[in-house]
Amino acid sequence: MTEAATRRAPGTPCWVSLIVHGLHTTQNFYAELFGWEFGPGPEQLGPYVRALIDGKEVAGIGQLPPDRHLPIAWTTYLATDDADLTAEAIRACGGTVGVGPLDAGEAGRMAIASDPAGAVFGIWQAAAHLGTTLAGSPGTPVWNELVTRETSTVAKFYQAVFGYETEAVVSADFDYQTLHLDGHPVASLHGVGHALPRDRGPHWMTYFEVDDTDEAAQRVVELGGHILQPPREGSGGRVAMVADPEGAAFTIARSAGR
Repeated sequence: MTEAATRRAPGTPCWVSLIVHGLHTTQNFYAELFGWEFGPGPEQLGPYVRALIDGKEVAGIGQLPPDRHLPIAWTTYLATDDADLTAEAIRACGGTVGVGPLDAGEAGRMAIASDPAGAVFGIWQAAAHLGTTLAGSPGTPVWNELVTRETSTVAKFYQAVFGYETEAVVSADFDYQTLHLDGHPVASLHGVGHALPRDRGPHWMTYFEVDDTDEAAQRVVELGGHILQPPREGSGGRVAMVADPEGAAFTIARSAGR
């Protein structure tokens, strides 16, 4: 378990957030699955809570207005030192800014954007709220991966906006790139071609750490969610793709070192 209460380098995933219809029902699901407790967060965009483990902030959950019918999905936020400049860069490089930039109270400044292929992500300029403050513990975000059709074109967008270095897997049948900042891997791009889910399109996927992937997947089902891809051995450990009761997909992962 490590604490991460420092300002992240621009481009580093720093927060994950979910906007749902049933806020209290969703809180109960994740509380039972990950042991999260909840505290209040900024409410500029509606009711919003921050998920806590041992008092440390790990994620956010908000509530959609009753008349809004948007896809329910976890959103990865990438750190920036200047949300307005990053929003301009996103537009200049072929992306779209759908919300903001706007202030989230004293917490910071944010925007919601999408890359040229349509994958939605957030940008976060930290002020009082630096982002996720705990890592390496069950229930915390452990990795963020863009699932898209092919990586070569979209990689150029993220490199141009955030200055990533990329490391590609050289393989005829595996399209995968790791994004690095200062020599450290921070996220990945996974091109899946025609296997991309039609109902979701390109999207950022959040991985949450668990003690036991198989047990956690079964717990998801017991709590009203579904298994999208059953547990399997991955390169970094045992993983399963699941969805909460409102359909938000995420991956649960037990690292190879646990």
